Amino acid sequence: MHKSLLALAVLFIISCSLAAQMPAILTLEEEAHLRDQWLEQRVERILPELMRREGIDMWLLISREYNEDPVLKTFLPSTWLSARRTTILVMYDTGEKIESLACARYAVGSIFEKAWDKEAEPDQWAALARLIAERDPQKIAINRSEHFGLADGLTSYHYDQLQNYLPEKYRNRLVSGERLAIGWLETRLPEEMTVYRQVMRIAHQIIAEGFSEQVITPGVTTTDEVVWWYRERIRKLGFTAWFHPTVDVQRADPENTESNRSFAGRPAEEVIQPGDLLHVDFGITYLGLNTDTQQNAYVLKFGETAPPDYLVAAHQKGLRLMDILTNNYRTGRSGNEILAASLQQAKAEGLEPTIYTHPIGYHGHAAGPTIGMWDQQGGVPYNGDYPLYPNTCYAIELNNAIFLPEWNKKIRIMLEEDAFFDGQSCNYIDGRQTELYLIPRVLTNHGK
Repeated sequence: MHKSLLALAVLFIISCSLAAQMPAILTLEEEAHLRDQWLEQRVERILPELMRREGIDMWLLISREYNEDPVLKTFLPSTWLSARRTTILVMYDTGEKIESLACARYAVGSIFEKAWDKEAEPDQWAALARLIAERDPQKIAINRSEHFGLADGLTSYHYDQLQNYLPEKYRNRLVSGERLAIGWLETRLPEEMTVYRQVMRIAHQIIAEGFSEQVITPGVTTTDEVVWWYRERIRKLGFTAWFHPTVDVQRADPENTESNRSFAGRPAEEVIQPGDLLHVDFGITYLGLNTDTQQNAYVLKFGETAPPDYLVAAHQKGLRLMDILTNNYRTGRSGNEILAASLQQAKAEGLEPTIYTHPIGYHGHAAGPTIGMWDQQGGVPYNGDYPLYPNTCYAIELNNAIFLPEWNKKIRIMLEEDAFFDGQSCNYIDGRQTELYLIPRVLTNHGK
């Protein structure tokens, strides 16, 4: 091979070394088959347990096309990208199994059998009332909730329709399906968790690519340019972002006030410079599951091959705060109880913590117990009172503030990694960042 061609080949291999580590990504057809398989397993294994736990013998999910209840969307087959016309799903516990019916013009996938013959009964709501009366349920759950938006998917019109068509006997048996809806959304199958690790690995790898010399040229690249690189990379790989990422800078410069920024606003655009501590907040949606990750990188100064010891130590204190929080996970504890215990322990250890952890899964800010908000460190009413259940996932999101004498200022080590609580312990789905990324990466065969 000609020397110039060989040199180009070597450069290409080096530039693609990080990208080559991207895990396998399923085709749309493979993804569809897998999601439909999970749905069948969830209806068979998770749904009966939840309905009996909450004492519900019938659950109604009602939506119109393009105005779907967020819970109903998780029951749709993979080839249904929305509801059709008015879609009514009826789940009834016979005592032996869950009967799954579609009081709709169509069967809904392979799970919900078509149970409305429009030619025999033109009125869909009258057909629903008859289905209910034939089964005579004692508690009919509908998705209405004051505090949990994901469990409040029944529209005002549809509620009025139920009131108009149901006999008083059954109107009096309508109850909030809040806890049933949350349980359905938050509970994960073992099969889902096996694949969730791959979803997380992809998210981690995208972050690593963005926080590298492949994307960042110190002194030239801005934080907003990295943000848009992340958005384009997500789209190129065939995923979606459930929120617009942020990339921000903390540095020794006294004019840099990022550590004091309210999380209600986005960080200012900065040109990335040597000596900067970079932070990213990033999430993707793949296979119906979401990720939410915050990691950090250090931009090497000329002559450096590692981050300063004081930044390494600051990062380790942030990791310690994560350990304190996850060690306080106990089945049955409320989000507020976990928050209070973790803050008390962290402060006793000399940390300056802020904890704002949330469930993750079907949604980014998902159903389940809220464990603090950045502006509500005394607890979160109602949502924070919801208890911790096994087989649920959480974005372990928090920060620890620490004063750096070397910079003569306080900084925040902001961290977030997704974890799974199995009922006994809380473990990271694909590990967590334990060392700062370096920009540029140090070549192992190069020395000073």
